[in-house]
Amino acid sequence: MKYLISGGGTGGHIFPAVSIADALKQLDPNAEILFVGADNRMEMQRVPQAGYPIVGLPIRGFNRSQPWKNISVLIDLFRSMRMAKKIIRDFQPDVAVGVGGYASGAAMKVAARMGIPVLIQEQNGFAGVTNKLLKNDARKICVAYEGMEKFFPKDKIILTGNPVRMNLTSGVRTLPKETKRLLVIGGSLGAKTINEAIAAHLPEIQAAGIDLVWQTGKNYIDLYRHLADTKQESGKGAAIHITDFLSDMPTQYANADLVISRAGASSISELCLLGKAAILVPSPNVAEDHQTHNAMALVNKNAAVLVKDADARDNLVSTAIALLNDPERLRTLSANALKLAQPDAAQHIAKEVIALA
Repeated sequence: MKYLISGGGTGGHIFPAVSIADALKQLDPNAEILFVGADNRMEMQRVPQAGYPIVGLPIRGFNRSQPWKNISVLIDLFRSMRMAKKIIRDFQPDVAVGVGGYASGAAMKVAARMGIPVLIQEQNGFAGVTNKLLKNDARKICVAYEGMEKFFPKDKIILTGNPVRMNLTSGVRTLPKETKRLLVIGGSLGAKTINEAIAAHLPEIQAAGIDLVWQTGKNYIDLYRHLADTKQESGKGAAIHITDFLSDMPTQYANADLVISRAGASSISELCLLGKAAILVPSPNVAEDHQTHNAMALVNKNAAVLVKDADARDNLVSTAIALLNDPERLRTLSANALKLAQPDAAQHIAKEVIALA
């Protein structure tokens, strides 16, 4: 069987896509898989690193603030549709799988027109624009949250959960038990508010004897890299590790006693899979404020703590220090997060893909 998988732009789309591909390979070792992404986006590096071929389309998002610039965007959209048609005609997939993102919209639309069965996967509690546009083209729609009938036809919906990188469970803690490790992950590009909050309160973090691993994201690393050399007179030997990207996430998660993160669907699914205590800071720059809805699914189960983006500069670090000094609370958050995990989501989706084929 041949499977075309499309999506990207962010890790929140790419990692689920790769997880689905891995699950398809487990169930069907002879499967041929081809990814379709957007040129110059992170999937063009991440997917080959995961061992899969990818073809890029010159597709971009619409410029809502400067509409007159969208003529070139429309030209690239039509070019992408033509390229997608040729890719599909040459590859001849049995099923096309879309996980969201600009490239996914073009590839899935063309696949449906060419009679290829389409399955889409929606990670969030509020459906993305691309997937909403594809609801009539898809034969099956895999979702992670209940109540998605307000976005998609009820008879197409399958509740599967979100696929996660299963290698995350392979990490082993290497730090001494008494070390308090705070892991800050603002996403591959970075989270401005989280970075500013950490930078403003580094002395308090070190004074509390907390070991910090801080992923700034590539957009902010030059702004904060020098802080790794800052030596606070804490006398407790607390270390500051600053990087733009963390490649060995299994080890990073295994060593973390507390995680600060945005509330993207993939991040939440990973935190639940690993049972990590977390402070979630939902991004205010997403459609329908869907990250707050994602976060509240955990907060309402006492499985995470929420700090609003607007409050993060003042309250984020003090909340983290208080939690790290409360082992019982950390254990409770961890245990409740683990109860919400859906470790078989990728396999469930892969079985639905194979059934379509």
